[in-house]
Amino acid sequence: MQRYLLIIGLLTGLAFSAMAQTPAMPVKKTKADSVQGKRDSLKSKPFVPKTSTIEIYHPDSTHSPSKAWHRSVFIPGLGQVYNRQYWKVPIIYTGLTLLVVMYKFNEKYYTQDLAIAKYRAKGIKPGINDPYYAEYTLYTRLSDAAITDAVRGYNRYRDLSVLLFVAAWGIQTIDAYVDAKFMHSYSMDDNFSAKIGPTLLNPMGNYQSFNSAFIPGIKITFALR
Repeated sequence: MQRYLLIIGLLTGLAFSAMAQTPAMPVKKTKADSVQGKRDSLKSKPFVPKTSTIEIYHPDSTHSPSKAWHRSVFIPGLGQVYNRQYWKVPIIYTGLTLLVVMYKFNEKYYTQDLAIAKYRAKGIKPGINDPYYAEYTLYTRLSDAAITDAVRGYNRYRDLSVLLFVAAWGIQTIDAYVDAKFMHSYSMDDNFSAKIGPTLLNPMGNYQSFNSAFIPGIKITFALR
């Protein structure tokens, strides 16, 4: 009896092993599978990786800050040209031109009103051929105090335009030197990163709690490269 059971067990094991080694029947693809395969092929088209747009500027030891400010001292904007910052030149000359126009405007009316004030102080009425005759006639309705105030106002703004012109000249010289110094000694780029993480703060003695001498907080670290 045991012999028969042993034979049956061997035959059953051989049958199961044969079934395990039998290759699986190929699965027939449907129309939906082919459509899905086409969609997958369309989605997986080759692409070009994005390139970084961060501009990095390395120090240039050959760029001389002294040359930049010397050139701007003698000719406004020439230092900015040396620094290759051409967009600043129109701004510089526009500002200087406006200050020159401001000076000429105030100088003109200061001289005119001062002459009229002198005529009135002397009690003299200018003739037709005398300077500022038309202006003297036009200002007959104004009081002496009004003309004196006008003279002081034009004088004040004329002097202010001179000071502003000198200041603008000096500012553009300093600007040329500072930019040249950065180009000479420092790396300038727009590549920076920020890191946020937990931290523990040690508050003042009056704000410490009984449970702990530290309080939780958030630390933000900026790294400029």
